[in-house]
Amino acid sequence: MNNWLKRLAAGVILPGILLLSACGSAQNESATTDGIQERTIKAGIGNSKMHPQGQGMVKFKELLEEKSGGKMKVQNFFDATLGDDQKMTEALQGGLQEVTVPSTSPLVGMVKEFGIYDFPFVFNNEEEAYSVLDGAIGKKLLDKLPEHDLVGLGYWENGFRNLTNSKHPVVTADDFKGLKIRTMQNEVHLDAFSKLGANPSPMAFSEVFTALETGTVDGQENPLATIQTQKYNEVQDYLSLTKHVYTPFVFLVSKKFWDDLSEEEQKIMSEAAQEAGEYQRALNRKENEKALKYLEEEGMKINEVKPEEMAKMKEVIQPVTDKFAQKFGPDLVEEMMTEVEKVRGN
Repeated sequence: MNNWLKRLAAGVILPGILLLSACGSAQNESATTDGIQERTIKAGIGNSKMHPQGQGMVKFKELLEEKSGGKMKVQNFFDATLGDDQKMTEALQGGLQEVTVPSTSPLVGMVKEFGIYDFPFVFNNEEEAYSVLDGAIGKKLLDKLPEHDLVGLGYWENGFRNLTNSKHPVVTADDFKGLKIRTMQNEVHLDAFSKLGANPSPMAFSEVFTALETGTVDGQENPLATIQTQKYNEVQDYLSLTKHVYTPFVFLVSKKFWDDLSEEEQKIMSEAAQEAGEYQRALNRKENEKALKYLEEEGMKINEVKPEEMAKMKEVIQPVTDKFAQKFGPDLVEEMMTEVEKVRGN
């Protein structure tokens, strides 16, 4: 009797195990070849929800959830809750986080060519920057990311960086001398500010307000929307519209996560990132105009920098640009400048 039961059990259970195994394999295969699965995407940025970058993430969430029929959900984290740009990028590489949208500057350590976006006084306006970012050069750099376990879905806008400080207006190149300025951990920026006679002090974005408040540093440099949303006007008296660097954001996805997506999921995620990026760029430009008016109303002393003075600043730091052009690739830099000149109609 016992032997009969064993044979019966084997006849029922073993085929059942094989059937379940086959179903499991089919499900795993479908998850990577077609269809949309239930997924939760953890997305983090350094700025607040009210910053144009934060509103871009809100739009991305809305678009992706709509396009996926509610199956692909986005959980947004703002204000560097998940860490700074560097930490979140590393989390993507390790498969611990799915999305982040950092400035391109922190990526230079792994893909040196991203450093071309850190050159001061390259772009006169946003259209010139878009021609480079959305064209062959921008794609060429994004294509270098997968070997570092990242996927780039396009560029958003951080914008033109301007200088604030608690000492005096910066009108000429000489006005930089002696100012202790917080910068990103970026060798181009560090060398450029040093060349101008300032004392650059790299530190994490989350530490900047306190450093300004306590006088650890005299000033900082960021786009207008960031200056407003981070309330730097509360601890800074002067805003100089230097527009010394245009900084893009780059929309990054964990390659480990991306490779697990079906083609359909990759398509709608890419579309959502692109559409949200267009929305974010337009909003950023609008909010910069509002921010400038707000900061002036709040009592900041704002000054323009004349084109001839910008030209002098560019001349002072030209040796820095020449030095890093050799490091990042002279041909790539030449290609970028040719594209900019083409847009200018020269």
